[in-house]
Amino acid sequence: MLSYLKSLPTHMDYKGQQLAELTFQRVIIASAIIGFIYGYIIEQFGWTVYIVLAGFAISCLLTLPPWPMYRKNPLNWQPAVEPEEKKAIESVKKPKKHK
Repeated sequence: MLSYLKSLPTHMDYKGQQLAELTFQRVIIASAIIGFIYGYIIEQFGWTVYIVLAGFAISCLLTLPPWPMYRKNPLNWQPAVEPEEKKAIESVKKPKKHK
C-alpha cells in the first residue's frame, strides 16, 4: 500500500500552476456572481454563502490534486555532473589574474 502511495505524482509544472490558479479564480468568481444573483432573487443571504462555499469546494477538487492536465510541460533539467568531472572542469579553467 505504501509503495502505491509513493508512486502517485505530487508535482505540477509552472504552466500547470498558472492553469490551476486561473481555474480557481474563475470558479470562485462565477460561484460568487451566481450566488449573489440567486440570493438577491430569493432574498436569502444564506443561499449566497452556500453557493460560494460549494464553488470553493469544487475549485479545490479541480485544482489541489496534481491532475495530468497540470503536468503537461515538464522542465528539462541538465544532467548531473559527477565529482570527477567537476574537478576536471575546474582544472581546465584559467586562473584569474589579479591586478
